[in-house]
Amino acid sequence: MTEIITGLHMSPLEILAVLGAVALVVARWLPPAARPRVTIAAGAVFLLSTILLIVTGIRWQLLPVLAGAAFAAPFAFSPLVRRRTGRPAWRARWWLALPGALACVGLITTGPVAAWGFPVPVFPKPTGDFAVGTRVVQWTDPSRPETFTADQDDRRTVVVQLWYPAQNSPADVPRAQYLGRTEDEARTVSAALAGGVGLPAFLVDGVARAHTHSVFDAPVADGGGRFPVVLFSPGANGVRTQNTAWAEEVAGHGYVVAAVDHLYDSAAVVLTDGRTITAQTASTGDQDEDHRLAADWTAIRAADLGFVLTRLEGLDRGEDAGPLTGRLDTGRVAATGHSMGGAAALQAARQDRRVDAVIDLDGYPHGPTAPSLDQPTLALTQAITPATDQRYLPRLTEVLELGTATNYRLTVPGAAHLTFMDGALYLPPVSSIVGSLGRTASPRVVATTTLAFLDTVLREESVDLAGVLSAHGDLTVHHPDQNR
Repeated sequence: MTEIITGLHMSPLEILAVLGAVALVVARWLPPAARPRVTIAAGAVFLLSTILLIVTGIRWQLLPVLAGAAFAAPFAFSPLVRRRTGRPAWRARWWLALPGALACVGLITTGPVAAWGFPVPVFPKPTGDFAVGTRVVQWTDPSRPETFTADQDDRRTVVVQLWYPAQNSPADVPRAQYLGRTEDEARTVSAALAGGVGLPAFLVDGVARAHTHSVFDAPVADGGGRFPVVLFSPGANGVRTQNTAWAEEVAGHGYVVAAVDHLYDSAAVVLTDGRTITAQTASTGDQDEDHRLAADWTAIRAADLGFVLTRLEGLDRGEDAGPLTGRLDTGRVAATGHSMGGAAALQAARQDRRVDAVIDLDGYPHGPTAPSLDQPTLALTQAITPATDQRYLPRLTEVLELGTATNYRLTVPGAAHLTFMDGALYLPPVSSIVGSLGRTASPRVVATTTLAFLDTVLREESVDLAGVLSAHGDLTVHHPDQNR
């Protein structure tokens, strides 16, 4: 009764509360014979569902519904009480009662509208042949000092979440929490993400209630095959879980996704010792200075990705206990990222020849453009508008044209910057924020295009890559022989 119904953005209990509240308002306008029965039934449904919601955890979106019902209830029950006590029933004239009834209905309607605008995200079910398992690991690089702190003994630490092909788990096995290993961690991260963009934390409290399709520490999929590795770096102040819908879809098709929380850059990272590390990176407002800082932060992220790949190689060899020993194909690796994470993926590929392919999800290429990229690259971008940084497209084009492999740039009509992460699943469907593709199409477009690229490059499958990409937007192909 507390599970969110896809499309309605409310649980059955919440829907009952809304219907009960509406019935309390409508009862006054029914024929006299029907009023008592409808009023009593509506009040009972509303009261019982509200009590159960309070016990299980009521969402702020239901508060206008409670207010509307509380205002309507005295007028609905007063005639019944007067009749039982023998006092003459009193009813306001219709033209006096109508404004109050409309105000109550308006309040009650605000609840479902708010639930639609700020829903509990419902993740699309992965379409691949595999179920999806997940686990979280924390690794410290003894060779790199932590530059964000003054402690000379502090070493660079990352938190990584892995999504991998798994055996099917029974239906009653709990699915992984979104944004964290526990709901408390999810609320910490959710509040930090909201604060980072100036939103009150309560507006997105539904995000911390969400569960995904993966299962923590599920047994790896049967068979002895190895799975290609896809590294992922989130956007500035983003978190490792920000592309969970995409990660689950990719893992379901036989890849291992390793998404990185970059400490002091990610909005909030909860460490194994219980400490929470929040972001220390912020814009200065000066565009040139911000680009310089972004280049520095990108370099740190790129080094993080290289370190994670090294640890994954060790994980495959059995240096760390876990289900993926002997199952990671670290000879087939893609570096991916969103926004600044896309820039980090590009830099990681320049620095590390273990990376075989790059996916840049609407990321400005911060940092140097040399040496040229030798790895095939897919860049997905939102539509370029006058409001876009005028240096973005020329810079990205330069990077792709300098590459020695065939590179692709796909501009997705209707996409916004947050289209390329999970934002479309839980933020208001405003085109300037999450694009106009919708909550279903947004994750599907990103997954379809990136999977086609990964299958072509890492698995060398015979895929009409240009055809798949061009079906979703405006495609530009940069051939190395034409770039010289």
